[in-house]
Formats: sequence, C-alpha cells, structure tokens
Amino acid sequence: MRLPSTYGLAESSPGSGRRWLWLSLMSLCWLMLIAAVAKPQWLGEPLAVRAEGREIMLAVDLSGSMEIADMQLDARSVDRLTMVKHVLSDFIARREGDRLGLILFADTAYLQTPMTYDRNTVKQMLNESVLGLVGERTAIGDAIALSVKRFRDDDESNRVLVLLTDGQNTAGNLTPEQALELAQAYDVTIYPIAVGAEEVVVDSFFGQRRVNPSRDLDVPLMQSIAKQTGGKYFRARSTDELEDIYQRLDQLEPIAGDPQQLRPRVSLFYWPLGASFLLFMLIALMHYRPWGKSS
Repeated sequence: MRLPSTYGLAESSPGSGRRWLWLSLMSLCWLMLIAAVAKPQWLGEPLAVRAEGREIMLAVDLSGSMEIADMQLDARSVDRLTMVKHVLSDFIARREGDRLGLILFADTAYLQTPMTYDRNTVKQMLNESVLGLVGERTAIGDAIALSVKRFRDDDESNRVLVLLTDGQNTAGNLTPEQALELAQAYDVTIYPIAVGAEEVVVDSFFGQRRVNPSRDLDVPLMQSIAKQTGGKYFRARSTDELEDIYQRLDQLEPIAGDPQQLRPRVSLFYWPLGASFLLFMLIALMHYRPWGKSS
C-alpha cells in the first residue's frame, strides 16, 4: 500500500487549511493501520466451563441382610444401609464436576437416578431408599449389567462403578461372570465394597456368644470383580473403615477440578483496517482531483 507524500499534497493544496486537513487524514490513516496490526480484541463476559470429570455409578444393595444392625454410628448401633447412606452422602457431596448415577438392587436392579451433575438429587434419592423395596435377595450380576447399559448409552470414557453389597449373588437374570464380560467390553472399572462386621456378640439361651454376621459374603467374587475390571476390592467392617475407603477412592479416582473461567475473544482488527482503507481512498481522491484556483 502506497500513500501520497505530504510534499505533493502541500504543492497541490491551494490553502493551508486544506493542507492541514489532508495531513490530518493521512495521520489518522496510519494510526488505523497501526491499530489493525496490533490485532485488537473484545473480551466477553466470563463463562464457567466445567472441567472434565468422570461418570460414577453407585450401586447400593437393598437386600434383607442390609437390615442387620452390626455397625456403629455416633455411639449407637445402626443397620448397614443407614451407615452406607451416611457415609456415601459425604462422598457424593465431594464429587464436584463428576456425573453421578444411582442403582438400587435386591431381587432385581433398577435405575433410581440417571447420570447427572445434580449431586443433591442423587443424595436425596439415596436417603429415600428403603429396605425390602425390591425383594430380599441379591442380584449382583443384574446391578453390574444395568450400570454397563447406562454407560454404553453415553460417550464418556472414564466409567466407574462403585458396588456396595454385603452378600453373594442369589438372584437376577445374569450371573456376575456374565455381567463382568459386559463390563470388560465397555471398559467399566468396578470398585466392590463389602459391607458388614465380621464379629458381633449376641445373647442366647446359653449366654453370650460371638457370631460372624458376614458369613455369607462372597469375598472371592468381590476380589475377582475388582481384578478383572482394573478396580480394587475394599472391606468395610465399620463406619470408620467405610469413611476411609471413600477417601481412598477419591485418590484412586481424583475429583475433577473446579469449573474454569473462560472469556470469549472476538477479533476487531477488521474495523481499523476498513477505516484505514476508506481514509486512503478519500486521501487519494482529494490528491488527484483537479482543484480550481482560489479567487
């Protein structure tokens, strides 16, 4: 781009007023070009962009054995489900940025809460669950299969199932082994948590005696589920142990970062560039136009 020189303008200008006008237009034209080269930008309002999280499905056992009161909470005996609700609620509250879902299972498994960022809803639905709602037995295979089905319908890659149970598979349409094949096919990592004390003191006709309320727990199955899916098996014999397990899960499956602030940028260089082009055309027109002599 070549601009006419000021020398030529001075000679062709009949008066000093017109000459200063041309000089001002040229200066403004150069300023617009410099502004365009600087690439000015407009910053929009800050937008919250959610950091990448995980999809975590929580599968909670509602079979009859979850009613056994062999756990301690605030110096009182509570049943296993009450303890799970108490500790799991804190875990849910910490999963900022993750999508959570809830499956409840006994004779069969059903989806209580689909995947959502609304942690309060998941926690509320968990606390509203009651024993005996879907039977007394334990369909571990169906719970795993249902979680895989929900994961399959989504595109997320970080798929985690936290399986809380206190027994062995005694019901359902699929065996745990069949469900495991599905979990492996869709890259679902499973963390089984076996709940229940291993020893309690009970009163009998012959006096007090110690019994194992978790004698029906299928530990080999839980360990196999974890090993074959790349997860880890945990044993929660008390409330403290369960709280510790959830803290360890936070380390194994790190909590996603807080939402980041993003300000959209719009390039504005074309405005000063367009203005400089118009000024250049005006200067050229004024320079080459034959002006009459002043009287």
